[in-house]
Amino acid sequence: MSWLKKIFNDWKAEYNIRQKTSQFIAGIPAAEAVLRSPHIEGNAVHFLHSGHAGDIIYSIPAMKALAGNRNMHLYLQLNQPNRDFTKSMQHPNGNVMLTEKSVSLFHSLVSSQQGFEKIKAHEGETIHYDLTAFRELPFDYRMGSIARWYFLAFGINHDLGKPWLSAQADNSYKNAIVLARSSRYRTPGIDHRFLAKYGRIVFVGMKEEYEDMRQQLPQLEYKPVNDFYEMASVIAGSRLFIGNQSFPFSLAEAMKVTRVLEVYPLCPNVIVEGANGYDFCYQPQFEKIVNDLLGQ
Repeated sequence: MSWLKKIFNDWKAEYNIRQKTSQFIAGIPAAEAVLRSPHIEGNAVHFLHSGHAGDIIYSIPAMKALAGNRNMHLYLQLNQPNRDFTKSMQHPNGNVMLTEKSVSLFHSLVSSQQGFEKIKAHEGETIHYDLTAFRELPFDYRMGSIARWYFLAFGINHDLGKPWLSAQADNSYKNAIVLARSSRYRTPGIDHRFLAKYGRIVFVGMKEEYEDMRQQLPQLEYKPVNDFYEMASVIAGSRLFIGNQSFPFSLAEAMKVTRVLEVYPLCPNVIVEGANGYDFCYQPQFEKIVNDLLGQ
């Protein structure tokens, strides 16, 4: 590299840092607005969320911290534009983040959690905390921890190493590896064929994703679910859960089951915390982790 090119690259890097710093400082008024304490009457705190399904699971620790000893009402703002995926990335809800179907999928799961009194579509109800307000702040959303974005926005904390979600384990999957792998956030060079030697493997997720994974694992079973509680029960009952940075892994992480995460190196914003959690982005480490856990 010539000395002129090096000087130019150094200048460009410094310029980019200054630009990002300016954007961050400009975000201070929005950060102050998020911190304005709402007036809460009664014994219920009203939360609004308009993000993806996984974002909602990762926001539960923040809701618990903000609610304290009060009950929680969760309102979902539907049909908001999907801002996070490129046109080439498939998503179950298409070009929006939450739909009426999202409410029905979440209902039994959220309603069964201690402290939650209500979950429904938002229809003008009073809101105390807009959980999607963190998007007004200039974080780099490709990295860090999704769950901690809420902490950074609201100035709170919660122990992410402990379970924050529960579901009755479906023990019919106690001898099975449960697998989920979305078409998004796939790490190059990862191959699941070696899993065949460990016996029964069951896929949860979209049917199209299952058909794609059968190219590597012809014996792969498909488990369709009626709602997210049923999916959580299958994951909770599994011998081992393996997933990438998609919704099913958020359930595994929230319940702290034995889990292995495929980290997407260009967007590593899902963090494994607490017991029984492992992550990888290279094939040799993937195979070592599974072998250590399953003993073959």
